[in-house]
Amino acid sequence: MGIPYKILHIKLNEGIPTLPHAPGCGVLYVVFWWHNIPLGHREISSAQLPMQAMQVANLAVQEITLSVGDKLFPEGFKAPLSEHFDCQEQSGALEFSSLLALERPMEKLSEVLLIREPQSITPTVSVVICTRDRPEQLERCLKSLQNLSHTPQEIIVVDNAPSTEETLLVVSQQPECRYILEPRPGLSAARNTGIKNSRGSIIAFTDDDVLVHPDWVMRLKESFQNPLVMAVTGQVLPGELETEAQLIFETKLGNFGWGYRTRTFDQRFFRATKHLGVPVWRIGAGANMAFRRQVFELVGYFDERLGAGASGCSEDSEIWYRILAKGWICQYEPKAVVYHYHRRDLDGLRDQMYRYMRGHVTALMVQFGRYRHSGNLLRLLFFLPVYYFKLLLFGLLRGFGLRHKTYLQEMLGCLAGVKFYVQNRNVGDR
Repeated sequence: MGIPYKILHIKLNEGIPTLPHAPGCGVLYVVFWWHNIPLGHREISSAQLPMQAMQVANLAVQEITLSVGDKLFPEGFKAPLSEHFDCQEQSGALEFSSLLALERPMEKLSEVLLIREPQSITPTVSVVICTRDRPEQLERCLKSLQNLSHTPQEIIVVDNAPSTEETLLVVSQQPECRYILEPRPGLSAARNTGIKNSRGSIIAFTDDDVLVHPDWVMRLKESFQNPLVMAVTGQVLPGELETEAQLIFETKLGNFGWGYRTRTFDQRFFRATKHLGVPVWRIGAGANMAFRRQVFELVGYFDERLGAGASGCSEDSEIWYRILAKGWICQYEPKAVVYHYHRRDLDGLRDQMYRYMRGHVTALMVQFGRYRHSGNLLRLLFFLPVYYFKLLLFGLLRGFGLRHKTYLQEMLGCLAGVKFYVQNRNVGDR
């Protein structure tokens, strides 16, 4: 990788700046906001700098148009939910003319999104953070929670099979936080312990390598107004893009970034994609998710075979699968924002992707074992092999690039997922 990226946040309501030369920076990763609402981002190379304010404004318009239209109109700007199910097929063509016809669309956006009476947002929220031996990252995360515009009912830190007492020391210095020890290793076990010890009607999860936006809790609470919505995920923006590993994760692997338009995953989506393997991983990320408390009585708790410390990943997407299978709704709401600090080194990224794919394959087999939906096997036995074959062929023909840096680990992870499931198939839910 060359010179690192620099992340720049621009609030359009505060004026659009001229972008000067950025010595030591290869690319500006510019996120456009309207007040506290993220609307889009654009990568601007250092060769394009300096850039006048008018040019920046033109780029901003290109990036935010779909997001603004999505928030102002019920139809015409909806984001596709997956490659197998494009909701535009149901809602009609993009109605750009409707957006162009509006007078002062950004002011109307403020009316729709920013004027909210606090008393109308009634659910209580428990924030749960599961951690293991990362006290510095945890302390940074907890400090960001001190700046929330809506205070949660409680903040719970679940210390998962720690090797030291450093996490206990960090939490003891935060009087608003409650410490719970979970001696059994595994993220799902820790999350289940957090759920059972929480009191809020909404349970929100984030990770210790995350900083939360001040409006995070408020935006999550708003998203549960529809009683059929049982799970909400939010926007995960990069906290930094300074290393090759961070850049690969953000721009090539696409694990967290699901865009700036609201996405509703309902029964129509589930039925339309079930035969192909429902792409529940597109619903969001476990670093930014929340659930109604009652859903755990309806569909069960996190499967303790899945997640970090067990299979490696996909404990979040597997429970979303169960929610959809039971007829409820999951919603992705990009107004609820956190900032994730990706792994900085390639070895850490490769290990992460190995565990991601091991967890993903295990989850596919868990879902098939529970529901006998053949689409899970189709993804495992056809779509995944074809995807990796095409990726390898592309590398052989055009050269191996950043996307291939984790290729071997992902392939090995897929094979390890099959083995992990066979060894743990009878363990089931706890």
